Amino acid sequence: MTEYSKIVYACIFVFISICTYKDLTVQTTADKQIPITKVGLNTNIGPTLKFFYCYSCGYRKAFEDYANIIRQKYPDISVSGENYDPPGFHMLIARGLGILKIMVIISVLSGINIFNKLGMDTPNFWTWCTNHKVWSCMMIFFMSNALEGHFISTGAFEISLNDIPVWSKLETGRIPQPPELFQILDNHLHLEDLRDIKPDFPK
Repeated sequence: MTEYSKIVYACIFVFISICTYKDLTVQTTADKQIPITKVGLNTNIGPTLKFFYCYSCGYRKAFEDYANIIRQKYPDISVSGENYDPPGFHMLIARGLGILKIMVIISVLSGINIFNKLGMDTPNFWTWCTNHKVWSCMMIFFMSNALEGHFISTGAFEISLNDIPVWSKLETGRIPQPPELFQILDNHLHLEDLRDIKPDFPK
């Protein structure tokens, strides 16, 4: 193996490792909180609107758009959002695939024949992978990412006001239109005002 090839393989491995680390830590990087207003910060009052969205589905941008328009229309509402975690078993499978992906790529780049070590005949696809390291590593990387995305994708866009669910994409099958969300917030805030005015108002 030439010195140039070693450098190329090392760069590919570093790139794939960085991308895999980001995939495995999606929960921590997906969390997003919109700064609250001075009223909510200083006096610890005001409604709290929470979004739980599917990060891998690309709903973070939708959350940020909704958060901005809500903060403009309802400046006293505290808005926060975070990734909607998939079921624990699905997350476990996704993380396992991420680790397996790294192990297979390391084996391909280093020329380790894992089938010989297991006492098995070397299949043709593994021979092809070791003979075409760059293409095979890219193929393994993207195929594994597609499988991981399938397991961590929930399609969720859930909204709660003061910990009370007010919208669920998992149940309705769609994200609310801004006028719909405004109407929901107006109705709930109106009920809260009535409760403040009449302590015996039914909850």
